Amino acid sequence: MAIKIENQSDRKLPPNTISHIEDAFDSLPREHTRGLERIRLVEFISDPRLKNTPQASELPGLYHPRQGPKAAWLEIAVGVLLPGNKPVHKRIVPRLSFKGNLAATIFSLVGQHYHFTLKHSLKKGQLEPAVRTYTEKQLKAWNEKKHSFRARLFKPLQPTLERWAKGLQKRAAAEKKKGLTSR
Repeated sequence: MAIKIENQSDRKLPPNTISHIEDAFDSLPREHTRGLERIRLVEFISDPRLKNTPQASELPGLYHPRQGPKAAWLEIAVGVLLPGNKPVHKRIVPRLSFKGNLAATIFSLVGQHYHFTLKHSLKKGQLEPAVRTYTEKQLKAWNEKKHSFRARLFKPLQPTLERWAKGLQKRAAAEKKKGLTSR
């Protein structure tokens, strides 16, 4: 069953936005998306459950779980992914990275759905790291599929780059810890 995409945003979306959403959604395994009814594109997320949250206006997406006969659905805030009320130099980068940010938002919301519906053994504190890992895994697979030539070209270098990144993260953590102890 194909997912419905509802555009309730006032702004003009970048070209092929709907097809980008469909491509990202189609790259996910079918059993992970089972039970999702629709994706709704809105300007900003306004949910009564988020009234006390200070960053509610900066939330790029929200997962709405199944409630009674209503199926689960996703809500994506286009106004957060493409800010319109900022200076030109702060609008260029989000527009250039819109496709990747949209895919990452979809993957994280589907990851929440997957872990809520199919992975019942997770505790509350384990949910966020599990969703983050799921999102990174799906984003990496989607990126390799979309940029197959670039992925094949850099595949031999990837373990070295990951090793360097891990070393830099360790060094940064040690410097941060060293800076905190010296105070």
